[in-house]
Amino acid sequence: MTDTTSLTALAVQRVRHPVKVRHLQVRQTRLLSPNQLLVTLGGPDLADFVTASFDNHVKLMWGPDGLSAPELPPMGPEGPQWAPGSTRPLMRDYTPRRFDAQAQTLDIEFSLHGDGPAANWARQARPGQTLTVAGPRGSFIVPMGFDWHLLVGDDAALPAIARRLEELPEGKPVTVVLALAPADRRELATRAALDLVWVDEPAQLPAAVQALPLPAGIGYAWAAGEAHAIADVRRVLVGHHALPKARVRASAYWKQGQADHHESLDA
Repeated sequence: MTDTTSLTALAVQRVRHPVKVRHLQVRQTRLLSPNQLLVTLGGPDLADFVTASFDNHVKLMWGPDGLSAPELPPMGPEGPQWAPGSTRPLMRDYTPRRFDAQAQTLDIEFSLHGDGPAANWARQARPGQTLTVAGPRGSFIVPMGFDWHLLVGDDAALPAIARRLEELPEGKPVTVVLALAPADRRELATRAALDLVWVDEPAQLPAAVQALPLPAGIGYAWAAGEAHAIADVRRVLVGHHALPKARVRASAYWKQGQADHHESLDA
């Protein structure tokens, strides 16, 4: 990046989208690794779908049995208008891995670890089944123009990381630190200049990030995954590596011992 580049061009943008519930059909499923399954969804409800950022998330929803379509109240500006005491459907946040506007298809990658509603549904998913999807509600757009990018995460963050790698410009320096079991590791397609560091489990991420020699220039760090590990990663980035907080985005996609956890760790 030249000295004349305006920092304004590197400002992160937050964009809001109208909330819409979509009823999509399973088109196909494909096993990517022993514990990673790609489900392709489609249907006319995707006609106005927008996913402007690699770490967008949509809500997947099921009825109480974890399989059937949920019963939803009327929609308001901020989403479903739940009545006090009403039974809400099972819901989980997932990253839109790939969206094809022309084909009207949406890819979602599922980790098959555990016994949650999303993994259980994905294991039995077959073409023709319906899945209810809401969102994204908004997008957090990180410009491509930083001198370098750092992406840190575990299997929950893998879809977002893989999508970002596909989007980065040719030759852009990017370091990825990824916690994934050896059996589930696979080649990640990118035109960027990738430095990939594997670790076996999320708890090893903070030490691996601390050991990194970060490049010179203005970079941006993104981290997501297990809450405790990513909180420690953020402390390493801001404390040990002295990155400005404005150039670090950290999110808890899940939390050990707690179901349905998703929060920003940037405060």
